[in-house]
Amino acid sequence: MAAPPAPATEGSPQPEPHVREPGPGSARRGREDSRASRLSFCTKVCYGIGGVPNQIASSATAFYLQLFLLDIAQIPAAQVSLVLFGGKVSGAAADPVAGFFINRSQRTGSGRLMPWVLGCTPFITLAYFFLWFLPPFTSLRGLWYTTFYCLFQGLATFFQVPYTALTMLLTPCPRERDSATAYRMTVEMAGTLMGATVHGLIVSGAHKHHRCEATVTPGPVTISPNAARLYYIAAAVVAVTYPVCSSLLCLGVKERPDPSTPASGPGLSFLAGLGLTTQHPPYLKLVISFLFISAAVQVEQSYLVLFCTHASQLHDHVQGLVLTVLVSAVLSTPLWEWVLQRFGKKTSAFGISAMVPFAILLAAVPTAPVAYVVAFVSGVSIAVSLLLPWSMLPDVVDDFQLQHHHGPGLETIFYSSYVFFTKLSGACALGISTLSLEFSGYKAGACKQAEEVVVTLKVLIGAVPTCMILAGLCILMVGSTPKMPRQDASSWLSLRRRTSYSLA
Repeated sequence: MAAPPAPATEGSPQPEPHVREPGPGSARRGREDSRASRLSFCTKVCYGIGGVPNQIASSATAFYLQLFLLDIAQIPAAQVSLVLFGGKVSGAAADPVAGFFINRSQRTGSGRLMPWVLGCTPFITLAYFFLWFLPPFTSLRGLWYTTFYCLFQGLATFFQVPYTALTMLLTPCPRERDSATAYRMTVEMAGTLMGATVHGLIVSGAHKHHRCEATVTPGPVTISPNAARLYYIAAAVVAVTYPVCSSLLCLGVKERPDPSTPASGPGLSFLAGLGLTTQHPPYLKLVISFLFISAAVQVEQSYLVLFCTHASQLHDHVQGLVLTVLVSAVLSTPLWEWVLQRFGKKTSAFGISAMVPFAILLAAVPTAPVAYVVAFVSGVSIAVSLLLPWSMLPDVVDDFQLQHHHGPGLETIFYSSYVFFTKLSGACALGISTLSLEFSGYKAGACKQAEEVVVTLKVLIGAVPTCMILAGLCILMVGSTPKMPRQDASSWLSLRRRTSYSLA
């Protein structure tokens, strides 16, 4: 390695020819690398569209599946608890399995992650449709819905893990990755809004309150074939988004690593990589904090419709409240992206706590004006709670690679294990909370529930999310968070990804 040239002094000889100063060519190459790291508007939009189907389906199941199982399929609350818990656990267990098989998969002409997204599409389409199908038998309906919910959650995981890990392969620039994440969240929420609107409008006829007013005898209401048919139509409309959006993702997004570039050596095994990631303190703090926060959001979403139907006189406002939540989430996502860039990600986390006092207010004063205010604020908080972890996770991955130098093949393990832990927490929260309805005396399909059920729903909509959010924020605020890597570090990570990328 040549020694650096001595400082020039007056009358000193010129530098030797082999010692070159940075010239226009170097600056031009730097500008070309910078332009190459930028993502086009079309790429960002197509990347966001790829996540729309899972978000639409997740939103529909979050708001309406529990109500469908209890009031349309008329499954006892204990069995509904088993369906929700089993499905969430199935999705969580599929995360490390997905990470393992993706690590072992070979790179193809379309990349290493994209084939998994495309391969899952037809199977998840069928599983989602049959999740909302009302079988003619009644004794084994619990088993039917447990089977298809487990299949749907598992396939959704094999779809989502490579899709979210694709963030790291779009560009080496952290700011561009954050921008792509914001595009993804905005497009996903816009799709979720349209999907939830269509789903809600289609099935609204199955939950008209006049069914109860016309009932003379107490007990479950007889479900008409029209109600089941409405859910079939809604399921078909949502299911068809999977092949459409997956095709657009494949056409508009390409994985950054060159498929023709061989890996520099064998990568870490999945279990070894998982052991390393779970020992990284920033990653542990991120995961543990959002275990509580994501579980709180899932509980809030799952019980909003049930609360309005059975614990208040808001059954005519269910569709309007769901739309308010989603509209406020879509509109506030670009604002939260600006807040993330301007004030930092740790400061932005305080926005999640905005729903805490309003959730308690809704449980105490369940009137229509209060409910719409709570729905709007909840949507704002949900937006940042969804955007923040996916914006912080790439920084955690870069921080890990800068410290350990194990190569860039751990992105999938970071993403799959994060989804695994958050789904597991959601499974426990929804399973236990639904089981509490059984203990309080919830009657499937009944028009009027006991006072104990009303109190339980108020606790589930107010106190439970509040405690979870505050616990998660306290954990997230402890210690420092990884910063975006400097330009030289980002260039080093980009070089490693181009020369030694491996998921094996």
